[in-house]
This record gives sequence, C-alpha cells and structure tokens, in this order.
Amino acid sequence: MKPRARLRSDIAWSTPERIGVFGYDLVRDLMGRVSLGDMGFLEVTGRLPNARESRMFNAMLVTLVEHGIVPSTLATRLTYTGAPEALQAAVAAGLLGLGSVFVGSTEGAARMLGAALPDPKAKVSLPELAARIVADHRAAGRIIPGLGHPIHKPIDPRTPRLFAVARATGFSGRYVELMRLVARRAEKAYGRPLPINATGAIGSICCEMGLPWQVCRGLGVMARAVGLVGHILEENRRPIAQEVWHRVEHEATAHARGRLRRKRR
Repeated sequence: MKPRARLRSDIAWSTPERIGVFGYDLVRDLMGRVSLGDMGFLEVTGRLPNARESRMFNAMLVTLVEHGIVPSTLATRLTYTGAPEALQAAVAAGLLGLGSVFVGSTEGAARMLGAALPDPKAKVSLPELAARIVADHRAAGRIIPGLGHPIHKPIDPRTPRLFAVARATGFSGRYVELMRLVARRAEKAYGRPLPINATGAIGSICCEMGLPWQVCRGLGVMARAVGLVGHILEENRRPIAQEVWHRVEHEATAHARGRLRRKRR
C-alpha cells in the first residue's frame, strides 16, 4: 500500500498559548501593528510588505472596496432581505458575482499582460506586443480585459490616481506601459474611446509587484467583502432591496399581466 503524503500548511498554527502566522506571532507581532491591507499582503506573499509595497497594495484594495449600487451589492442586499439571519450568506452572494465583467477583470488583465511579457526585462517591442494583443482579441471575438467602463468616460478617475501612486512607489514599469499601449491600440482598432479602467490599472500594477495573476481576483474578493458588509448595515437601517424587488417585478411583468387581462375579455 502506497504511503499517504504528509499534510502540510505553512500559513498558520496554534497552541493553547500562541498563534503563529507565516512565522510571526499574531498577538505580539501583528495585532495593533499592521493594517488589514498589510495582513492581506502577508497572506498572499508570505511576508509583510515594505513601506512602498504597503502604500501600493493598500491603494489597490481601497480602490476595489466600493462602487455603489452594482450587481454585487444588489445581490447582497436582496439575499439579506430574504435571509437576514445569515449575513455571511448575503456577503457570499455578492462575492459570487465577481467575474470577468466586474472586479474579476483584474485577473484577466494581469494574465494577459503576463502572458505577453513573461520577462519584464526582455528586449522586446512593447508597441508590437500591444498590437498583437489587440489583434488576437479581435480575431477571437474576446473583450480586452481592463479597458472601457459603462459609467466612467472618457477616463476612469481611479486610474490616474493608481498610476500616480505606482510612480511614487516605484511600481510603474513596462507592464503599466504595455497596458497604456494596449488601450491606445484598441481605441484605434475599434474606433471608440476605451480607457484603462481601475481593474486594468490594478492588473498591470500587480504584474509590476510580481504578484501572480491567480491571486488578482482574490484582491477584489478581499476588498469588496468589506464594502458588502457596509451595504448590509445600510440595508438594515434604510432598506431599498424590497422596493427594488417589487418595482422590478411590477415593471417586468406588466406586459404579461396586460396580455392576461385581454385574453379574459
């Protein structure tokens, strides 16, 4: 019989007196000493950030916490209306919608840039890479992740600020430049404004920081969970979900109700 592999996790351990997290003592080293964002950095990298990394990482998380009444917050508010005893289920409902269109596009942008430029020091033409990225996406009929926004036009106001912090912290390099070139090339190819949105900016900065694309959607999950708790608290104080439900039901089914009345006549 083949011996079973030993189970192993290097993240955390507990004894009756202590809790260790990546080699740090939770009580003595972390509690009251590091921010929630820095704790998130520790969880995804296995180490605490330096001052530059802390500022950049926290800026990205803050960007993704809140965007008002969007599909994820509606899902959370509506779920809370149906199950107010399960706050965690309402938060989970909102997080389940973080995919290729909302927040999760950070992952798509980082993956796209990383695949095009595996080595940021490689002597390759960034304009040529950008042209190839746009051409490949057009040929496949795929949306280019990280570009465009239904509300923020012609500029996503979060993007210049993120890039400014990236410059100040030393995380504005070839991936950021490649993202800019992709946006310019795409605007020419599609003949309409396609600004870099916040997730595109964050995806490129994650590449600059050496974060794997697989973790990028997780940053959105971390951040948006905070925002969704806030929406639940507001829903509890000043509910809107029930009104949204009734109005949608009334307006969406008005035509069907009218047809039924005409048939009865």
